[in-house]
Amino acid sequence: MVILAVLDDLLFTSKIRNAAARLGASIKFARSSADALAEMRQTPPALVIFDLNSARAEPLATLAAMKKDPALATVPTLGFASHLQTEVFEAARGAGMDSVLARSAFVLQLGDILRNV
Repeated sequence: MVILAVLDDLLFTSKIRNAAARLGASIKFARSSADALAEMRQTPPALVIFDLNSARAEPLATLAAMKKDPALATVPTLGFASHLQTEVFEAARGAGMDSVLARSAFVLQLGDILRNV
């Protein structure tokens, strides 16, 4: 099973890559919406992780495109953002994001998230 992380933040890319390596999880990264959708269509992932603060990756537009594609509509999604950005959390949930976490909670739960996919 492959997990796809859609983000352009080098710190979180490193955190996710290191956690995945420790657990033996298969992870791929996409830095833009187009790259993410192409990767998903090639190999539908078991989970898509979104950095909701990434302007380059356009997380909500990518999510909307996933929901319109029957092959991707049911792929589980998880987004993370600053805990202060309640409007981002609400927008993500409204767009159909399965789970939304504060950045700090995401980091604390990352091992469990990757392990339980």
